[in-house]
Amino acid sequence: MSRATEPPGPRDAGFAQAFSDLLLDKDLVDAAAIGRARRAAEAASERFDLVLVKLGLISEADLCLAYATYCGLPPIEPADLPARPVLADRLQLAFLKTNRILPVAFDGRRLLIATADPFVDESVKAISYMLDVRVDLAVIAPAEIERALRTLYQDAASEMQAEETDGIALSGNDGSEFDVERLRDIANEAPVIRLVNQIIARAVERGASDVHVEPGRDAVAVRYRIDGFLQQERVVPAALRAALTTRMKIMAKLDIAERRLPQDGRIKTVVRGVEIDIRVSTLPTAFGESVVMRILDRTRVELDFTKLGLDGRTQGSLQRLMALPNGIILVTGPTGSGKTTTLYTALKDLNRPELKLFTVEDPIEYQLSGINQIQVQPQIGLDFPTALRSILRQDPDIVMIGEIRDLETARIAIQAALTGHLVFSTLHTNSAIAAITRLIDIGLERYLLASTIAGVMAQRLVRKLCPACSRPHTDSERAHGKLKMAIAGHPQVDWSHSRQPVGCEACGNTGYSGRTTISELLIIDDSIREAIGRRSQDQRAVEQLAREAGFHTLYEDGLMKVGAGETSLEEVLRVTRAS
Repeated sequence: MSRATEPPGPRDAGFAQAFSDLLLDKDLVDAAAIGRARRAAEAASERFDLVLVKLGLISEADLCLAYATYCGLPPIEPADLPARPVLADRLQLAFLKTNRILPVAFDGRRLLIATADPFVDESVKAISYMLDVRVDLAVIAPAEIERALRTLYQDAASEMQAEETDGIALSGNDGSEFDVERLRDIANEAPVIRLVNQIIARAVERGASDVHVEPGRDAVAVRYRIDGFLQQERVVPAALRAALTTRMKIMAKLDIAERRLPQDGRIKTVVRGVEIDIRVSTLPTAFGESVVMRILDRTRVELDFTKLGLDGRTQGSLQRLMALPNGIILVTGPTGSGKTTTLYTALKDLNRPELKLFTVEDPIEYQLSGINQIQVQPQIGLDFPTALRSILRQDPDIVMIGEIRDLETARIAIQAALTGHLVFSTLHTNSAIAAITRLIDIGLERYLLASTIAGVMAQRLVRKLCPACSRPHTDSERAHGKLKMAIAGHPQVDWSHSRQPVGCEACGNTGYSGRTTISELLIIDDSIREAIGRRSQDQRAVEQLAREAGFHTLYEDGLMKVGAGETSLEEVLRVTRAS
Protein backbone atom coordinates (compact mmCIF):
# COMPACT_ATOMS: atom_id res chain seq x y z
CA MET A 1 0.00 0.00 0.00
CA SER A 2 1.29 3.52 -0.77
CA ARG A 3 0.43 6.90 0.65
CA ALA A 4 1.86 10.21 -0.51
CA THR A 5 2.61 11.50 3.00
CA GLU A 6 2.29 10.22 6.53
CA PRO A 7 0.74 13.00 8.62
CA PRO A 8 -0.20 12.32 12.26
CA GLY A 9 -2.88 9.62 12.50
CA PRO A 10 -5.88 9.59 14.86
CA ARG A 11 -3.88 7.77 17.53
CA ASP A 12 -1.07 10.35 17.42
CA ALA A 13 -1.00 13.29 19.85
CA GLY A 14 -0.86 15.96 17.16
CA PHE A 15 -3.73 14.66 15.02
CA ALA A 16 -6.59 16.73 16.48
CA GLN A 17 -4.64 19.98 16.09
CA ALA A 18 -3.33 19.21 12.61
CA PHE A 19 -6.74 18.09 11.32
CA SER A 20 -8.46 21.07 13.00
CA ASP A 21 -6.09 23.46 11.24
CA LEU A 22 -6.94 21.87 7.88
CA LEU A 23 -10.70 22.11 8.48
CA LEU A 24 -10.40 25.76 9.50
CA ASP A 25 -8.17 26.54 6.52
CA LYS A 26 -10.68 24.94 4.13
CA ASP A 27 -13.56 26.74 5.92
CA LEU A 28 -15.36 23.42 6.44
CA VAL A 29 -15.97 23.92 10.18
CA ASP A 30 -15.80 27.02 12.39
CA ALA A 31 -13.63 27.40 15.48
CA ALA A 32 -16.55 27.02 17.93
CA ALA A 33 -17.53 23.67 16.39
CA ILE A 34 -13.91 22.51 16.49
CA GLY A 35 -13.68 23.31 20.20
CA ARG A 36 -16.97 21.52 20.93
CA ALA A 37 -15.91 18.40 19.03
CA ARG A 38 -12.47 18.24 20.65
CA ARG A 39 -13.96 18.45 24.12
CA ALA A 40 -16.50 15.73 23.28
CA ALA A 41 -13.80 13.52 21.73
CA GLU A 42 -11.58 13.82 24.82
CA ALA A 43 -14.48 13.10 27.19
CA ALA A 44 -15.62 10.02 25.23
CA SER A 45 -12.10 8.86 24.21
CA GLU A 46 -13.24 8.78 20.57
CA ARG A 47 -11.62 9.90 17.35
CA PHE A 48 -11.93 13.64 16.85
CA ASP A 49 -12.84 13.37 13.14
CA LEU A 50 -15.62 10.83 13.78
CA VAL A 51 -17.06 12.92 16.63
CA LEU A 52 -17.42 15.84 14.20
CA VAL A 53 -19.75 13.70 12.05
CA LYS A 54 -21.68 12.25 14.98
CA LEU A 55 -22.43 15.76 16.27
CA GLY A 56 -23.57 16.88 12.82
CA LEU A 57 -20.82 19.51 12.61
CA ILE A 58 -19.48 18.33 9.25
CA SER A 59 -21.08 16.24 6.52
CA GLU A 60 -19.53 12.94 5.47
CA ALA A 61 -18.97 14.37 1.97
CA ASP A 62 -16.97 17.32 3.35
CA LEU A 63 -15.04 15.01 5.69
CA CYS A 64 -14.13 12.87 2.67
CA LEU A 65 -12.62 15.94 0.95
CA ALA A 66 -10.72 16.79 4.13
CA TYR A 67 -9.36 13.23 4.33
CA ALA A 68 -8.18 13.44 0.71
CA THR A 69 -6.28 16.67 1.35
CA TYR A 70 -4.90 15.61 4.73
CA CYS A 71 -3.65 12.21 3.57
CA GLY A 72 -2.64 13.28 0.06
CA LEU A 73 -5.01 10.76 -1.53
CA PRO A 74 -7.18 11.24 -4.63
CA PRO A 75 -10.96 11.56 -4.07
CA ILE A 76 -13.18 9.18 -6.04
CA GLU A 77 -16.26 10.62 -7.75
CA PRO A 78 -19.28 8.56 -8.93
CA ALA A 79 -18.06 8.93 -12.52
CA ASP A 80 -14.79 7.18 -11.57
CA LEU A 81 -16.50 4.02 -10.31
CA PRO A 82 -16.31 0.79 -12.34
CA ALA A 83 -19.26 -0.49 -14.37
CA ARG A 84 -18.72 -4.04 -13.04
CA PRO A 85 -17.34 -5.48 -9.79
CA VAL A 86 -13.55 -5.70 -9.63
CA LEU A 87 -12.12 -9.04 -8.38
CA ALA A 88 -15.63 -10.17 -7.39
CA ASP A 89 -14.44 -13.79 -7.19
CA ARG A 90 -11.79 -12.94 -4.56
CA LEU A 91 -13.34 -10.07 -2.58
CA GLN A 92 -16.80 -10.80 -1.22
CA LEU A 93 -19.52 -8.21 -0.62
CA ALA A 94 -19.77 -8.92 3.12
CA PHE A 95 -16.04 -8.19 3.54
CA LEU A 96 -16.20 -4.99 1.48
CA LYS A 97 -19.32 -3.77 3.26
CA THR A 98 -17.93 -4.45 6.75
CA ASN A 99 -14.69 -2.59 6.01
CA ARG A 100 -16.32 0.15 3.87
CA ILE A 101 -13.95 -0.34 0.94
CA LEU A 102 -14.48 -0.78 -2.79
CA PRO A 103 -12.06 -2.13 -5.44
CA VAL A 104 -12.07 0.43 -8.26
CA ALA A 105 -9.45 -0.73 -10.78
CA PHE A 106 -6.98 -3.60 -11.23
CA ASP A 107 -4.34 -3.93 -13.95
CA GLY A 108 -2.85 -7.25 -12.83
CA ARG A 109 -0.17 -5.71 -10.62
CA ARG A 110 -1.75 -2.72 -8.90
CA LEU A 111 -5.15 -2.53 -7.27
CA LEU A 112 -6.88 0.81 -6.58
CA ILE A 113 -9.18 0.66 -3.57
CA ALA A 114 -11.54 3.42 -2.48
CA THR A 115 -12.05 3.66 1.26
CA ALA A 116 -14.40 5.67 3.45
CA ASP A 117 -11.80 5.84 6.25
CA PRO A 118 -8.14 6.04 5.15
CA PHE A 119 -6.94 5.60 8.76
CA VAL A 120 -8.37 2.08 9.06
CA ASP A 121 -6.11 0.19 6.69
CA GLU A 122 -5.81 -3.30 8.19
CA SER A 123 -8.20 -4.73 5.61
CA VAL A 124 -6.28 -3.06 2.80
CA LYS A 125 -3.00 -4.55 4.05
CA ALA A 126 -4.69 -7.95 4.24
CA ILE A 127 -5.84 -7.66 0.61
CA SER A 128 -2.33 -6.68 -0.49
CA TYR A 129 -0.87 -9.70 1.30
CA MET A 130 -3.55 -12.13 0.11
CA LEU A 131 -3.42 -11.09 -3.57
CA ASP A 132 0.30 -10.27 -3.56
CA VAL A 133 -0.30 -6.97 -5.34
CA ARG A 134 0.43 -3.34 -4.63
CA VAL A 135 -2.64 -1.53 -3.30
CA ASP A 136 -3.15 2.20 -3.85
CA LEU A 137 -5.72 4.06 -1.77
CA ALA A 138 -8.29 6.65 -2.75
CA VAL A 139 -10.99 8.30 -0.63
CA ILE A 140 -14.74 8.03 -1.24
CA ALA A 141 -17.75 9.35 0.66
CA PRO A 142 -19.57 6.64 2.68
CA ALA A 143 -22.87 7.32 0.88
CA GLU A 144 -21.19 6.77 -2.50
CA ILE A 145 -19.50 3.55 -1.41
CA GLU A 146 -22.79 2.14 -0.12
CA ARG A 147 -24.58 3.13 -3.32
CA ALA A 148 -21.85 1.54 -5.43
CA LEU A 149 -21.91 -1.69 -3.43
CA ARG A 150 -25.70 -1.91 -3.88
CA THR A 151 -25.46 -1.22 -7.60
CA LEU A 152 -22.49 -3.47 -8.42
CA TYR A 153 -23.45 -6.37 -6.16
CA GLN A 154 -27.25 -6.25 -6.50
CA ASP A 155 -28.00 -9.97 -6.07
CA ALA A 156 -25.67 -10.41 -3.11
CA ALA A 157 -26.95 -7.20 -1.53
CA SER A 158 -30.55 -8.45 -1.81
CA GLU A 159 -29.61 -11.72 -0.11
CA MET A 160 -27.80 -9.86 2.70
CA GLN A 161 -30.79 -7.56 3.21
CA ALA A 162 -33.10 -10.58 3.42
CA GLU A 163 -30.79 -12.19 5.98
CA GLU A 164 -30.75 -9.02 8.08
CA THR A 165 -34.55 -8.85 8.01
CA ASP A 166 -34.85 -12.53 8.98
CA GLY A 167 -32.63 -11.82 11.95
CA ILE A 168 -35.25 -9.56 13.50
CA ALA A 169 -38.37 -11.51 12.65
CA LEU A 170 -40.62 -12.08 15.66
CA SER A 171 -40.84 -15.86 15.24
CA GLY A 172 -43.77 -15.44 12.86
CA ASN A 173 -45.87 -13.63 15.46
CA ASP A 174 -47.59 -10.28 15.06
CA GLY A 175 -45.85 -7.77 17.31
CA SER A 176 -49.21 -6.29 18.28
CA GLU A 177 -49.80 -9.38 20.45
CA PHE A 178 -46.89 -8.48 22.70
CA ASP A 179 -47.34 -6.29 25.76
CA VAL A 180 -46.00 -2.74 25.64
CA GLU A 181 -42.80 -3.43 27.57
CA ARG A 182 -41.95 -6.46 25.43
CA LEU A 183 -42.62 -4.41 22.31
CA ARG A 184 -40.39 -1.64 23.63
CA ASP A 185 -37.59 -4.14 24.25
CA ILE A 186 -37.87 -5.54 20.72
CA ALA A 187 -37.93 -2.03 19.19
CA ASN A 188 -34.74 -1.17 21.09
CA GLU A 189 -32.83 -4.19 19.84
CA ALA A 190 -29.90 -3.47 17.54
CA PRO A 191 -31.35 -5.10 14.36
CA VAL A 192 -34.58 -3.04 14.56
CA ILE A 193 -32.64 0.14 15.28
CA ARG A 194 -30.37 -0.61 12.32
CA LEU A 195 -33.33 -1.25 10.00
CA VAL A 196 -35.03 2.06 10.88
CA ASN A 197 -31.73 3.95 10.61
CA GLN A 198 -31.16 2.39 7.18
CA ILE A 199 -34.63 3.46 6.00
CA ILE A 200 -34.03 7.06 7.14
CA ALA A 201 -30.44 7.25 5.85
CA ARG A 202 -31.43 5.85 2.46
CA ALA A 203 -34.27 8.38 2.21
CA VAL A 204 -31.91 11.28 2.91
CA GLU A 205 -29.37 9.84 0.46
CA ARG A 206 -31.93 9.66 -2.33
CA GLY A 207 -33.26 13.16 -1.65
CA ALA A 208 -36.70 11.96 -0.54
CA SER A 209 -39.07 14.50 1.01
CA ASP A 210 -41.22 11.87 2.76
CA VAL A 211 -40.99 8.25 3.92
CA HIS A 212 -44.25 6.27 3.86
CA VAL A 213 -44.43 3.12 6.01
CA GLU A 214 -47.67 1.41 4.97
CA PRO A 215 -48.87 -1.79 6.69
CA GLY A 216 -50.73 -4.34 4.58
CA ARG A 217 -52.19 -7.78 5.19
CA ASP A 218 -49.02 -9.69 4.25
CA ALA A 219 -46.21 -7.13 4.42
CA VAL A 220 -45.22 -3.54 5.22
CA ALA A 221 -44.39 -1.36 2.22
CA VAL A 222 -41.76 1.36 2.57
CA ARG A 223 -42.04 4.05 -0.10
CA TYR A 224 -40.15 7.31 -0.66
CA ARG A 225 -41.57 10.48 -2.20
CA ILE A 226 -38.88 11.74 -4.57
CA ASP A 227 -39.46 14.84 -6.71
CA GLY A 228 -43.14 14.67 -5.81
CA PHE A 229 -43.69 11.01 -6.82
CA LEU A 230 -43.81 7.93 -4.60
CA GLN A 231 -41.29 5.16 -5.35
CA GLN A 232 -41.21 1.70 -3.77
CA GLU A 233 -38.06 1.26 -1.68
CA ARG A 234 -38.46 -2.06 0.12
CA VAL A 235 -40.96 -4.53 1.58
CA VAL A 236 -40.67 -5.57 5.23
CA PRO A 237 -42.33 -8.78 6.53
CA ALA A 238 -45.62 -8.23 8.35
CA ALA A 239 -44.11 -9.83 11.47
CA LEU A 240 -41.92 -6.74 11.86
CA ARG A 241 -44.76 -4.25 11.58
CA ALA A 242 -45.22 -3.55 15.28
CA ALA A 243 -41.48 -3.43 16.02
CA LEU A 244 -40.83 -1.08 13.09
CA THR A 245 -43.68 1.28 14.06
CA THR A 246 -42.76 1.21 17.75
CA ARG A 247 -39.14 2.11 17.02
CA MET A 248 -40.22 5.13 14.99
CA LYS A 249 -42.64 6.21 17.74
CA ILE A 250 -39.91 5.89 20.38
CA MET A 251 -37.61 8.09 18.28
CA ALA A 252 -40.40 10.67 17.91
CA LYS A 253 -41.20 10.52 21.66
CA LEU A 254 -44.76 9.33 21.01
CA ASP A 255 -46.94 7.10 23.21
CA ILE A 256 -46.23 3.54 22.04
CA ALA A 257 -49.19 2.18 24.00
CA GLU A 258 -51.66 4.37 22.08
CA ARG A 259 -52.45 2.66 18.77
CA ARG A 260 -56.06 3.79 18.29
CA LEU A 261 -55.51 7.55 17.77
CA PRO A 262 -53.34 9.57 15.33
CA GLN A 263 -50.18 11.07 16.82
CA ASP A 264 -47.65 13.68 15.68
CA GLY A 265 -44.05 14.07 16.78
CA ARG A 266 -40.55 15.11 15.72
CA ILE A 267 -37.21 13.39 15.40
CA LYS A 268 -33.90 15.23 15.42
CA THR A 269 -31.08 13.04 14.17
CA VAL A 270 -27.77 13.17 12.32
CA VAL A 271 -27.47 11.41 8.96
CA ARG A 272 -24.17 11.38 7.10
CA GLY A 273 -22.91 14.10 9.44
CA VAL A 274 -25.84 16.41 8.64
CA GLU A 275 -28.50 17.41 11.17
CA ILE A 276 -31.91 16.26 9.93
CA ASP A 277 -35.29 17.29 11.36
CA ILE A 278 -38.10 14.77 10.76
CA ARG A 279 -41.82 15.32 11.33
CA VAL A 280 -43.61 12.08 12.16
CA SER A 281 -47.31 11.36 11.72
CA THR A 282 -49.00 8.09 12.70
CA LEU A 283 -52.51 7.01 11.70
CA PRO A 284 -54.32 3.78 12.64
CA THR A 285 -55.38 1.66 9.63
CA ALA A 286 -56.99 -1.75 9.20
CA PHE A 287 -53.63 -3.56 9.32
CA GLY A 288 -51.77 -1.39 11.83
CA GLU A 289 -50.41 2.12 12.14
CA SER A 290 -49.39 3.94 8.98
CA VAL A 291 -46.35 6.18 9.54
CA VAL A 292 -45.30 9.11 7.38
CA MET A 293 -42.02 10.90 8.05
CA ARG A 294 -41.48 14.33 6.46
CA ILE A 295 -37.71 14.89 6.08
CA LEU A 296 -36.52 18.45 6.54
CA ASP A 297 -32.92 18.58 5.37
CA ARG A 298 -31.69 22.18 5.51
CA THR A 299 -28.60 21.38 3.45
CA ARG A 300 -30.79 20.45 0.45
CA VAL A 301 -32.73 23.72 0.49
CA GLU A 302 -30.87 26.62 -1.08
CA LEU A 303 -32.59 29.88 -0.23
CA ASP A 304 -31.79 31.62 -3.48
CA PHE A 305 -34.42 32.79 -5.97
CA THR A 306 -32.32 31.80 -8.99
CA LYS A 307 -31.71 28.27 -7.66
CA LEU A 308 -35.42 27.95 -6.89
CA GLY A 309 -36.10 28.54 -10.59
CA LEU A 310 -37.45 32.12 -10.71
CA ASP A 311 -36.48 33.98 -13.87
CA GLY A 312 -34.76 37.37 -13.79
CA ARG A 313 -37.92 39.34 -14.59
CA THR A 314 -39.94 37.71 -11.80
CA GLN A 315 -37.06 38.16 -9.36
CA GLY A 316 -36.82 41.88 -10.19
CA SER A 317 -40.55 42.41 -9.64
CA LEU A 318 -40.47 40.42 -6.41
CA GLN A 319 -37.49 42.41 -5.11
CA ARG A 320 -39.39 45.65 -5.76
CA LEU A 321 -42.33 44.32 -3.75
CA MET A 322 -39.99 43.27 -0.93
CA ALA A 323 -38.57 46.80 -0.79
CA LEU A 324 -42.01 48.29 0.04
CA PRO A 325 -42.37 49.73 3.56
CA ASN A 326 -45.76 48.09 4.07
CA GLY A 327 -48.41 45.97 2.39
CA ILE A 328 -49.31 42.29 1.94
CA ILE A 329 -47.44 39.91 -0.34
CA LEU A 330 -49.03 36.50 -0.88
CA VAL A 331 -47.67 33.24 -2.28
CA THR A 332 -50.31 30.75 -3.40
CA GLY A 333 -50.40 27.15 -4.57
CA PRO A 334 -51.34 23.65 -3.41
CA THR A 335 -49.60 21.81 -0.57
CA GLY A 336 -46.04 20.87 -1.52
CA SER A 337 -45.58 23.59 -4.15
CA GLY A 338 -42.67 25.29 -2.37
CA LYS A 339 -44.54 28.30 -0.98
CA THR A 340 -42.81 28.28 2.41
CA THR A 341 -39.37 27.94 0.81
CA THR A 342 -40.08 30.99 -1.36
CA LEU A 343 -41.11 32.99 1.71
CA TYR A 344 -38.03 31.85 3.63
CA THR A 345 -35.87 33.01 0.71
CA ALA A 346 -37.53 36.44 0.81
CA LEU A 347 -37.03 36.68 4.58
CA LYS A 348 -33.39 35.67 4.26
CA ASP A 349 -32.85 38.49 1.75
CA LEU A 350 -34.63 40.97 4.06
CA ASN A 351 -32.87 39.82 7.24
CA ARG A 352 -30.75 42.86 8.14
CA PRO A 353 -29.65 44.19 11.56
CA GLU A 354 -31.87 47.27 11.27
CA LEU A 355 -35.06 45.22 10.76
CA LYS A 356 -37.00 43.03 13.17
CA LEU A 357 -38.62 39.99 11.58
CA PHE A 358 -41.24 37.63 13.03
CA THR A 359 -42.82 34.48 11.65
CA VAL A 360 -45.88 32.56 12.85
CA GLU A 361 -45.80 29.00 11.50
CA ASP A 362 -47.49 25.63 11.85
CA PRO A 363 -45.02 23.98 11.95
CA ILE A 364 -41.64 25.74 11.81
CA GLU A 365 -39.94 23.95 8.91
CA TYR A 366 -36.48 25.51 9.00
CA GLN A 367 -34.87 27.63 11.69
CA LEU A 368 -33.53 30.91 10.32
CA SER A 369 -30.80 32.72 12.22
CA GLY A 370 -31.72 36.26 13.28
CA ILE A 371 -35.47 35.79 12.78
CA ASN A 372 -38.00 35.35 15.60
CA GLN A 373 -40.02 32.24 14.71
CA ILE A 374 -43.15 31.25 16.62
CA GLN A 375 -44.70 27.78 16.55
CA VAL A 376 -48.51 27.78 16.63
CA GLN A 377 -49.89 25.55 19.42
CA PRO A 378 -53.72 25.55 19.25
CA GLN A 379 -54.00 23.06 22.13
CA ILE A 380 -52.84 25.77 24.56
CA GLY A 381 -54.65 28.62 22.84
CA LEU A 382 -51.70 29.90 20.79
CA ASP A 383 -53.33 30.04 17.36
CA PHE A 384 -52.53 32.33 14.42
CA PRO A 385 -54.71 35.29 15.54
CA THR A 386 -53.45 35.17 19.16
CA ALA A 387 -49.80 34.96 18.09
CA LEU A 388 -50.23 37.77 15.54
CA ARG A 389 -51.81 40.15 18.06
CA SER A 390 -48.89 39.58 20.41
CA ILE A 391 -46.35 40.06 17.61
CA LEU A 392 -47.80 43.45 16.68
CA ARG A 393 -47.00 44.59 20.23
CA GLN A 394 -43.36 43.52 19.75
CA ASP A 395 -42.49 46.37 17.34
CA PRO A 396 -41.89 44.23 14.21
CA ASP A 397 -40.94 45.55 10.77
CA ILE A 398 -41.78 42.43 8.78
CA VAL A 399 -44.21 39.63 9.66
CA MET A 400 -44.59 36.27 7.94
CA ILE A 401 -47.83 34.35 8.55
CA GLY A 402 -47.57 30.66 7.68
CA GLU A 403 -51.05 30.59 6.16
CA ILE A 404 -54.17 32.77 6.08
CA ARG A 405 -56.84 30.23 7.02
CA ASP A 406 -59.77 32.34 8.19
CA LEU A 407 -61.27 35.82 8.26
CA GLU A 408 -59.83 36.66 11.68
CA THR A 409 -56.26 35.97 10.56
CA ALA A 410 -56.85 37.90 7.32
CA ARG A 411 -58.16 40.91 9.25
CA ILE A 412 -55.12 41.01 11.53
CA ALA A 413 -52.84 40.80 8.46
CA ILE A 414 -54.73 43.76 6.97
CA GLN A 415 -54.40 45.66 10.24
CA ALA A 416 -50.65 45.00 10.33
CA ALA A 417 -50.24 46.25 6.75
CA LEU A 418 -52.31 49.39 7.47
CA THR A 419 -50.16 50.21 10.50
CA GLY A 420 -46.90 50.19 8.53
CA HIS A 421 -45.76 46.57 8.44
CA LEU A 422 -44.75 44.41 5.50
CA VAL A 423 -46.69 41.13 5.71
CA PHE A 424 -45.94 37.87 3.89
CA SER A 425 -48.31 34.91 3.86
CA THR A 426 -49.62 31.95 1.87
CA LEU A 427 -53.00 30.85 0.53
CA HIS A 428 -54.26 27.66 -1.09
CA THR A 429 -55.56 28.85 -4.47
CA ASN A 430 -54.93 27.69 -8.03
CA SER A 431 -53.81 31.05 -9.42
CA ALA A 432 -52.60 34.47 -8.33
CA ILE A 433 -55.82 36.20 -9.39
CA ALA A 434 -57.95 33.58 -7.59
CA ALA A 435 -56.32 34.68 -4.32
CA ILE A 436 -58.13 38.00 -4.56
CA THR A 437 -61.46 36.22 -4.98
CA ARG A 438 -60.70 33.83 -2.08
CA LEU A 439 -60.03 36.68 0.36
CA ILE A 440 -63.24 38.42 -0.68
CA ASP A 441 -65.17 35.16 -0.36
CA ILE A 442 -64.03 34.59 3.25
CA GLY A 443 -65.49 38.01 4.12
CA LEU A 444 -62.70 40.56 3.70
CA GLU A 445 -63.91 43.98 2.64
CA ARG A 446 -62.93 44.94 -0.90
CA TYR A 447 -61.73 48.42 0.01
CA LEU A 448 -59.41 47.06 2.73
CA LEU A 449 -58.00 44.42 0.39
CA ALA A 450 -57.48 46.94 -2.41
CA SER A 451 -55.62 49.34 -0.12
CA THR A 452 -53.21 46.79 1.40
CA ILE A 453 -52.40 43.97 -1.02
CA ALA A 454 -49.21 44.63 -3.00
CA GLY A 455 -48.68 41.45 -4.98
CA VAL A 456 -49.58 37.77 -5.33
CA MET A 457 -47.35 35.02 -6.67
CA ALA A 458 -48.73 31.60 -7.60
CA GLN A 459 -46.28 28.76 -8.06
CA ARG A 460 -45.89 25.05 -8.78
CA LEU A 461 -42.98 22.62 -8.72
CA VAL A 462 -42.15 20.70 -11.89
CA ARG A 463 -39.56 17.99 -12.28
CA LYS A 464 -36.38 18.90 -14.14
CA LEU A 465 -35.17 16.73 -17.00
CA CYS A 466 -32.25 14.49 -16.10
CA PRO A 467 -29.13 16.13 -17.58
CA ALA A 468 -27.53 12.71 -18.14
CA CYS A 469 -30.15 11.19 -20.42
CA SER A 470 -32.64 13.77 -21.77
CA ARG A 471 -32.52 14.24 -25.54
CA PRO A 472 -33.91 16.68 -28.12
CA HIS A 473 -37.38 16.04 -29.51
CA THR A 474 -37.55 14.21 -32.83
CA ASP A 475 -40.30 14.62 -35.41
CA SER A 476 -41.13 10.92 -35.27
CA GLU A 477 -42.00 11.03 -31.58
CA ARG A 478 -45.68 11.01 -30.62
CA ALA A 479 -44.98 13.63 -27.93
CA HIS A 480 -43.89 16.07 -30.64
CA GLY A 481 -47.52 16.48 -31.65
CA LYS A 482 -48.36 18.11 -28.32
CA LEU A 483 -45.27 20.27 -28.62
CA LYS A 484 -46.37 21.51 -32.03
CA MET A 485 -49.77 22.49 -30.62
CA ALA A 486 -48.08 24.41 -27.81
CA ILE A 487 -45.78 26.14 -30.30
CA ALA A 488 -48.73 27.22 -32.40
CA GLY A 489 -50.39 28.86 -29.42
CA HIS A 490 -47.25 30.63 -28.16
CA PRO A 491 -45.03 31.68 -31.05
CA GLN A 492 -43.00 33.96 -28.77
CA VAL A 493 -41.41 30.96 -27.01
CA ASP A 494 -38.03 29.77 -28.35
CA TRP A 495 -38.41 25.98 -28.66
CA SER A 496 -34.99 25.27 -30.13
CA HIS A 497 -33.61 23.76 -26.93
CA SER A 498 -36.65 21.70 -25.90
CA ARG A 499 -35.90 18.14 -24.80
CA GLN A 500 -37.72 15.01 -23.69
CA PRO A 501 -37.16 12.52 -20.83
CA VAL A 502 -35.50 9.15 -21.47
CA GLY A 503 -34.47 7.47 -18.20
CA CYS A 504 -31.15 6.14 -16.95
CA GLU A 505 -29.52 4.76 -13.82
CA ALA A 506 -28.63 8.25 -12.56
CA CYS A 507 -32.29 9.31 -12.37
CA GLY A 508 -33.76 5.92 -11.38
CA ASN A 509 -35.12 5.48 -14.93
CA THR A 510 -37.64 8.28 -14.42
CA GLY A 511 -36.08 10.73 -16.89
CA TYR A 512 -36.16 13.49 -14.25
CA SER A 513 -33.83 14.68 -11.52
CA GLY A 514 -34.67 17.49 -9.10
CA ARG A 515 -37.39 20.11 -9.35
CA THR A 516 -37.73 23.75 -10.34
CA THR A 517 -40.39 26.42 -9.89
CA ILE A 518 -42.83 27.81 -12.41
CA SER A 519 -44.66 30.93 -11.31
CA GLU A 520 -46.93 33.83 -12.12
CA LEU A 521 -46.61 37.17 -10.33
CA LEU A 522 -49.53 39.59 -10.12
CA ILE A 523 -48.41 43.13 -9.27
CA ILE A 524 -51.29 45.17 -7.83
CA ASP A 525 -51.11 48.55 -9.58
CA ASP A 526 -53.60 51.42 -9.38
CA SER A 527 -55.86 50.09 -12.14
CA ILE A 528 -56.09 46.66 -10.49
CA ARG A 529 -56.72 48.26 -7.08
CA GLU A 530 -59.63 50.14 -8.61
CA ALA A 531 -60.95 46.94 -10.20
CA ILE A 532 -60.73 45.05 -6.87
CA GLY A 533 -62.68 47.83 -5.15
CA ARG A 534 -65.51 47.74 -7.70
CA ARG A 535 -68.01 44.98 -7.01
CA SER A 536 -68.85 44.65 -10.71
CA GLN A 537 -65.32 43.60 -11.70
CA ASP A 538 -64.52 39.87 -11.93
CA GLN A 539 -61.39 37.74 -12.36
CA ARG A 540 -61.39 38.18 -16.14
CA ALA A 541 -61.30 41.94 -15.86
CA VAL A 542 -58.42 41.79 -13.39
CA GLU A 543 -56.52 39.37 -15.65
CA GLN A 544 -57.02 41.65 -18.66
CA LEU A 545 -55.60 44.61 -16.73
CA ALA A 546 -52.70 42.48 -15.49
CA ARG A 547 -51.86 41.26 -19.01
CA GLU A 548 -51.72 44.84 -20.20
CA ALA A 549 -49.01 45.35 -17.59
CA GLY A 550 -47.04 42.28 -18.76
CA PHE A 551 -48.52 39.50 -16.60
CA HIS A 552 -47.92 35.91 -17.77
CA THR A 553 -49.53 32.74 -16.41
CA LEU A 554 -48.08 29.65 -14.77
CA TYR A 555 -48.60 27.71 -18.00
CA GLU A 556 -46.78 30.32 -20.06
CA ASP A 557 -43.86 30.38 -17.60
CA GLY A 558 -43.76 26.59 -17.81
CA LEU A 559 -43.62 26.73 -21.61
CA MET A 560 -40.59 29.02 -21.34
CA LYS A 561 -38.84 26.35 -19.26
CA VAL A 562 -39.88 23.65 -21.77
CA GLY A 563 -38.38 25.74 -24.54
CA ALA A 564 -35.16 26.14 -22.55
CA GLY A 565 -34.87 22.36 -22.08
CA GLU A 566 -35.32 22.46 -18.30
CA THR A 567 -38.50 20.38 -18.13
CA SER A 568 -40.99 18.63 -20.39
CA LEU A 569 -44.35 19.73 -21.73
CA GLU A 570 -45.99 16.77 -19.95
CA GLU A 571 -44.70 18.05 -16.59
CA VAL A 572 -46.06 21.54 -17.21
CA LEU A 573 -49.42 20.17 -18.30
CA ARG A 574 -49.52 17.90 -15.24
CA VAL A 575 -49.32 20.77 -12.77
CA THR A 576 -51.17 23.51 -14.66
CA ARG A 577 -53.98 21.97 -16.71
CA ALA A 578 -55.43 18.70 -18.05
CA SER A 579 -53.28 17.19 -20.77
